[in-house]
Amino acid sequence: MSLPPDRSAILAESRNPRTAELHRLDVAALVRVIQEEDRAVVAAVEAARPFLTALISAAEPGFVAGGRLIYVGAGTSGRLGVLDASEAPPTFQVPVGRVVGIIAGGEASLTRSSEGREDEADGATAALDALVLTAKDTIIGIAAGGTTPYVLGAIAHAKRVAPMSVTALITCSPVPKPAEADHLVLLATGPEVLTGSTRLKAGTATKLALNTISTALMVRAGKVYQNLMVDVRASNAKLRDRAARIVATLTGLARPEAFAALERAGGSVKVAVVMQRTSSSREQAEASLVAANGRLDLALGET
Repeated sequence: MSLPPDRSAILAESRNPRTAELHRLDVAALVRVIQEEDRAVVAAVEAARPFLTALISAAEPGFVAGGRLIYVGAGTSGRLGVLDASEAPPTFQVPVGRVVGIIAGGEASLTRSSEGREDEADGATAALDALVLTAKDTIIGIAAGGTTPYVLGAIAHAKRVAPMSVTALITCSPVPKPAEADHLVLLATGPEVLTGSTRLKAGTATKLALNTISTALMVRAGKVYQNLMVDVRASNAKLRDRAARIVATLTGLARPEAFAALERAGGSVKVAVVMQRTSSSREQAEASLVAANGRLDLALGET
């Protein structure tokens, strides 16, 4: 019988001496020890700041020029990538497909475990080929232990078919940078409270890292003005209210007038703000935004 590789040396698989007696703890003690361990998450992400900065800086030119941000992962890592990708369209009004999440086992793996698929080194090949990768794309593999064949195979394949694309591996265990990865981001969260359960500290750190990557790229792409999501898609009552509040904040209009301005602007926050601030028509405002590549600051004449 063939034995699987020994992963005992991987940090994400090692035992945590501070939590060796979990089964003896009452509820209050369990909550305390879990929260104490969670303190390592923020420190780990902060320590990775230079590497996150380098990755985002490398991804920015291609993304701003229309390229895609593509996450690849298995299990918890894959679910976190899909989550970040699914939240991009309503938050930043980017087309579906600008941020992509690929998970081992496909959509069924979002709600049902299919961890066996992570051993397939070519498992992501078909999904990546369907995207027709280009030099503008950024492909980020996510693997808490840093050794997942599905993820490493995806990075290698992406680099073969699109050698000028940006590739990266995000991991929570010290591993050598894969030859095909341009960037390695280590989130050194240490051993988990529950040995090997990387949905805990590793998962939380990964979510923070993905938040940082996607939000920073969207800001650099002009999807944010000040700290407001000016490209928000007002698709429900909550988001309509948010859109109106943004218009009111940036124009000084009262709430009823902000809703009216949004109506005249076809529901676009940016168009409404430009119309009000520059006393222009909807057509003129839309043309100004096109000329400014969608950046509200430039459309308003700011440097």
